[in-house]
Amino acid sequence: MTLPLSTRSRTKIIATVGPACRSPQKLAELISAGVDVFRLNMAHASLTEHSESLEMIRCASRDLQMPIAVLADLAGPKIRLGELPDGMIDCQPGGEYRFIRGDIAHAANELTTTYEPLIDELQVGNSVMLADGTVSMSVIEKGPDYALCRVAQPGLIRSRQGLNLPGVKLSAPAMDDEDREHASWAAENEVDFVGLSFVRDPQDVRELKALLASRKAGTRVIAKIEKQEAIDSLEKIVLEADGIMVARGDLGVEIDVAQMPVVQKRIVTTCRQYQKPVIIATQMLDSMQHSRRPTRAEVTDVANAILDGGDACMLSGETAIGKYPREAVEMMNQVALATEELYRGNVPQPPGNFRAEGLQPVTAAVVYGAGHIAHEIKAKLVVVASSTGATALAISKQRNYVPTIGISDSRRALRQMGLLWGVIPLPDMPTATNDEMLQAVTSWGIKAGILVKDDFVVLVGGVGSRGGSHNQVVVHRVP
Repeated sequence: MTLPLSTRSRTKIIATVGPACRSPQKLAELISAGVDVFRLNMAHASLTEHSESLEMIRCASRDLQMPIAVLADLAGPKIRLGELPDGMIDCQPGGEYRFIRGDIAHAANELTTTYEPLIDELQVGNSVMLADGTVSMSVIEKGPDYALCRVAQPGLIRSRQGLNLPGVKLSAPAMDDEDREHASWAAENEVDFVGLSFVRDPQDVRELKALLASRKAGTRVIAKIEKQEAIDSLEKIVLEADGIMVARGDLGVEIDVAQMPVVQKRIVTTCRQYQKPVIIATQMLDSMQHSRRPTRAEVTDVANAILDGGDACMLSGETAIGKYPREAVEMMNQVALATEELYRGNVPQPPGNFRAEGLQPVTAAVVYGAGHIAHEIKAKLVVVASSTGATALAISKQRNYVPTIGISDSRRALRQMGLLWGVIPLPDMPTATNDEMLQAVTSWGIKAGILVKDDFVVLVGGVGSRGGSHNQVVVHRVP
């Protein structure tokens, strides 16, 4: 059974598709439990399998009559270890290992990687982080065909595990040929968002946008912040991207992990300032891969991400390979609902220094006024028709506790509203006139048990304006 509006969080929930939930029934269960966006991890599975997952998501969306967005997350230039003897090595303190060129190690202390220029780009003193940062080495000697490293932090490493090089300037582009193929597939299949991994500067975002534009796709770009270079160019990247993901897995290895909370807050604040949606990702309810209940620290982490101003929280292994994918979504929704109570009674926030892309000045002012009116009269709903989603985004960024109903003639715009905090996209609603919209939404609200006699509904509309701007606020009382 699908959650009623009153028990569905304003904070959006993103769930990663994987073996634990990859069936029509389980995907429908996750949507009913609170999922707004599904993530396809392009680093795993084939395009054929992703196409099957996409079709299952769309079937579930149609059956439940809920617009559900899809995010195709590109793998990017992830550096991985090659094959290890016996598949693993227990690195002891002070142990020395030699990174060599090529694919084949010839001695027990030799390591290979998938990144060919590694030996050229490493320098003495550089750190090499393995196994998600649990094992670290330092380069102590360099030769033409090797880099000798000493273990600083011991631990177990395994074949094909990821490898991070904090502070090392890499020549690898943000996208390789496989990433371009996956981005083209996303555009051709009308996927709503593409996640760009290991962004370093705004040019990386522009390159992906150009590729998508060449396919005449309305697919939007989510830039993943997971390198120090991205933090150094944060404002420029935020301005260029359509949205941001705080990818804490690799970011927490690339920078000092003690700085992660401060950096996360800085990224979220910048996104609020420039009116861009922001996703908080990685290990949010990680223990729920194996447990029905999260830790107290995880619950606090989710709550703080919401209080910081995150638009969406993402589940990775919890739904992809965990034992309790539905329970993880339900818990995320439950924590969000409890945290969002702190927004009740808050005055809508003024717009940031940047106007949402595609939003006209008159519309921006009207949206701001509509939020205040809805707050003052204790309206039950705000309604906006948005052809691209820009107006819905502007309303979302006010953090108004009054839910916003987003309607559109564009099914893609409706799905993409699924990433906007507090916005409920409603399909199959008329958009021709203000009266038709109000009548349809009021009828829906009464049937859904949201509206009763004398409740107020605030509509952001337009009349007689050029260019389709919203220049009118209508206050409607339910008869």
